[in-house]
Amino acid sequence: MEKNCTIAYGEDEALLRFASALASPLRIAILRELSANSMSVKELAFKLNIPLSTASANIKVLEESGLLRTNFQAGKHGSMKLCSLCYEKYFVEFAKAVEDDRLNHYVVDMPIGSYFDLDIVPTCGMADEFSYIGKDDDVRTFYSAKRFQAQLIWLRAGFLEYRFPLEIDRDAIRAIHFSLECCSEAPGYRNEFPSDITFWINGFEVCEWTSPGDFGGVRGKYSPEWWPINSTQFGIMKKLSVTERGCFLDDAFVSQAGLEQLKIGRAGFVSFQIGVKPTAKNVGGINIFGRKFGNYAQNIMMTVDYDGLKKG
Repeated sequence: MEKNCTIAYGEDEALLRFASALASPLRIAILRELSANSMSVKELAFKLNIPLSTASANIKVLEESGLLRTNFQAGKHGSMKLCSLCYEKYFVEFAKAVEDDRLNHYVVDMPIGSYFDLDIVPTCGMADEFSYIGKDDDVRTFYSAKRFQAQLIWLRAGFLEYRFPLEIDRDAIRAIHFSLECCSEAPGYRNEFPSDITFWINGFEVCEWTSPGDFGGVRGKYSPEWWPINSTQFGIMKKLSVTERGCFLDDAFVSQAGLEQLKIGRAGFVSFQIGVKPTAKNVGGINIFGRKFGNYAQNIMMTVDYDGLKKG
C-alpha cells in the first residue's frame, strides 16, 4: 500500500520544513536511494561517496522535517541506524477547502468495551475507572460482561472490531470520520516504543500508523488516581476520515479507497477495526483509551457528514 501525505492549506510551518529539506541536491539523492529499500547511514554514505558525518547531518534534517524516519537495529558490531522513507508521495494543498455548512452530522459514541469481534494475543488486559477487570493476560477476560465498563484496553497483537449503527441513506453520505485515543503497549510504559497499528473499515485495510511510544510517567488528564503512575497514562488522538476522494489519517492522504470502494452505507452498520498484525515490522501492541482514561474525555467516536434528512 502506498503511503502518501498531504500538507493541507494553512500548514505553513510544515510546508516550510518540507521545502527547506528538499532545497539540497544531496538530500534529494538520499531520498531517492531510500525509495527502494531502507539503508543504514553507513550504506548511504558509501553509496553517495560522501563522509559519514555529512550523511548523518543531512539525514537529521530529513528526519526533523518528517521525510524519513530512523530506527536502531542490531548489527554485526553493535546497533546501527536504519533509515527509511515516511511517505512515498506528497501532496500540497494551496487552495482552502470550502466547508459546506449545509451538511448535517450524525454522531455515535462507542464505549471501548463494546466491541463486536476480537482476536487477542497476550499480553492483554483491561481496566475500568475503579479497578482492573478480570485477570491480566487472560483472553477470557475479554468475554466478561464487565468489559462494557472498560476505560482502558491493551493487547500485544490481534484486533478489536466495533460495529457502528448507520441510519443514513448512503447516497446522502459525504464523509465519515472515526477518532480515538491510542498508543503502543510496552511493559509499564516506554515513551519510545514503536508499534505499527492498522486500521480497517468494512474489512478493508485502509492504513497503518506507527505509534512512537507508550506514554507514562506523567498522569493522564483523566486517568484515575488508583492507576499506577509507572503504567500507561495517555495516548495520541487519531482521526481517520473517508470521503469520495479517498481515506485520510489526521487529514493526510493515505489511500484511494473512498466511500464507494469501502461500501459505506450498504449495510445498517459500519465496521471499524483496529489492531496490530503479528507479522508487523513493529509488533509493539496497542492501548485504547475510553473517556475516563488518558488525555481526552471521549470514547471511540464516529461522525457522519451527510446531506438531507436522517433515515429513522
